[in-house]
Amino acid sequence: MSIILSLETSCDESAAALVSDERGKIELIANEIASQIEEHANWGGVVPEIASRRHLENLPILIEGVFSKSKINIQNIDAVAATVTPGLAGSLLVGSITARTIANLHQIPFLGIHHLEGHLSSIYLSKNHPKPPFLVLLVSGGHTELIKVDIKHKYQRLGRSHDDAAGEAFDKVARLLGLPYPGGPAIQKTAKSGDPKKFIFPKGRVSKPEGGFYPYDFSFSGLKTAVLRQIEKIKSENKKLPIEDIAASFEYVVAEVLVERSIKCALDEGLNSLVLVGGVAANVRLRKMMLAKASENAINIALAPMEFCTDNAAMIGAAALLRLSSKKIQSSMELGVSARWPLEKSDLLYECNPPF
Repeated sequence: MSIILSLETSCDESAAALVSDERGKIELIANEIASQIEEHANWGGVVPEIASRRHLENLPILIEGVFSKSKINIQNIDAVAATVTPGLAGSLLVGSITARTIANLHQIPFLGIHHLEGHLSSIYLSKNHPKPPFLVLLVSGGHTELIKVDIKHKYQRLGRSHDDAAGEAFDKVARLLGLPYPGGPAIQKTAKSGDPKKFIFPKGRVSKPEGGFYPYDFSFSGLKTAVLRQIEKIKSENKKLPIEDIAASFEYVVAEVLVERSIKCALDEGLNSLVLVGGVAANVRLRKMMLAKASENAINIALAPMEFCTDNAAMIGAAALLRLSSKKIQSSMELGVSARWPLEKSDLLYECNPPF
């Protein structure tokens, strides 16, 4: 059995966790998260300098917390993992330097984890997770991607957003409607009392240079503009803004687009398992629509547990355990951090000569 201390500081969530792979199954031992949402809400979005400072303050307390809760001694851990890419560079540095320091002090391996690989691995924290190969719809504040996970945990991106991620679109539309940050939970709450068919908003498509459209790709900037124009039109007519109906109609079309293209991709690839991960995967309408459409097409749906959809350290630990179980590897202590790095090149994070 291996026990890993994992850290996540890629954006505005400071998190620490202890995970193990007892009897070949990934188990969460202890998990601590310190959210910064309320502070960043004052600015309408994440302020990088504030985020870095809060990680520096929170991380020692969170690490002490997981050891205290678990009654495990730090000498009993087998490795330390931390998110090193993608994310806010300053925030990533806090987690990475902390992890490398602990690894050096206790002479144990350090693993630098790709944030998206963490999200993909969050499904392994559920009781009945599928076995590869399967298709993953990753929808979060910064990413909207369709990724095929192969048997040896190789990743192939089949679809992506060419502008705003779905989570970004929720934040921007919430701001247009005068709703608080973050936009996802605010719009979901408001949309409950709205009519999702009141307004017909466009399903953004991405054109190919040679003609036609990319079948599995997404574009949400046009949808955001359509919502803005609808709001401006209603205001110009001196009518009361139907916030609930606009929120419901927007939420509905986002969910519909994500579901339609995900199901089409799974069918075209011959995959009968589809996994939902990421912060937006916690959206109730998206989950219900995906389950209904998948049932019609004999596709099995696996949903990451709600508590592991948003950024957390447990998913980083799960990714690290999968790396260790498939091959006894570790990252160089010289590995730095990077604001952007393709998931397909995540194997390079374990090279003797690190990529950054």
